[in-house]
Amino acid sequence: MTKNKCRRSVAGQTRKPWRLVSGLACIAGLSGAGALAFPQAAVAGKPDPGPTITVLVRNYAHVSRATLAAAEREAGLILAKAGLETVWIECPAGPSSIVLEAPCQKTIEAHDIMLRVLPGPLHNGSEDAVFGSTVHPVLATVYYEYAVRRARSDNADFEVPAILGCVMAHEIGHLLLGPSGHSGAGIMQPRWGSKQVRMLLMRGLSFTPEQSKLMRAEARNRMTLRTAALQRGVPGTDDPGPGLELTPQSDGSRSRITTWTASLP
Repeated sequence: MTKNKCRRSVAGQTRKPWRLVSGLACIAGLSGAGALAFPQAAVAGKPDPGPTITVLVRNYAHVSRATLAAAEREAGLILAKAGLETVWIECPAGPSSIVLEAPCQKTIEAHDIMLRVLPGPLHNGSEDAVFGSTVHPVLATVYYEYAVRRARSDNADFEVPAILGCVMAHEIGHLLLGPSGHSGAGIMQPRWGSKQVRMLLMRGLSFTPEQSKLMRAEARNRMTLRTAALQRGVPGTDDPGPGLELTPQSDGSRSRITTWTASLP
């Protein structure tokens, strides 16, 4: 049996939490480079670590291990700047004979975060450049092909992990902030054009202080709920699959479904 190694995109494998002092910082420019050279000093006096969120990843788009790992690192760094630690668990996209970790087997509950990576939207809508969507409070979906298209519009395939990682952070932000989590600045802007892409490549897109505070509070609440669920034991499995239908609300609306777009040249 092959042993799992940290930071490899192996089905059912846990990755170490990404922290702000991991050697990279999701900030604009290089102002934090000196502090990052001495990570222990950078966290001196910090009262306690931020809350931890666990993200179950199902890679239906068959993104390469290297690209997915790099995208998760980018997303983790953005979330770390907001005061959150992130654990990524790779779950198989469909039936698998691999022995899975417990989080991949249990029924999804309101405190969970599941991230689906799909090639693109299952149904073509009016927008031709939707980067992702969420079904609050547990399911985030990102579309790999649009990240590729955005990068190739700049003739820069190397941009794909950074773009995909920021999309991941944006969608996870929606799950923690709620469907109305868009803002006029930062990573939660509803539309991304060339300016926003340039900023994210410089690691200049982040959550606002108020968003970060709300996300930490929601993450702590989910940690409490998760602990309670583990204590009572939750059997079963609940893989939403790539073809999940989004069910309208009782009033006929789809207020829990949030999509966002990016402008392509």
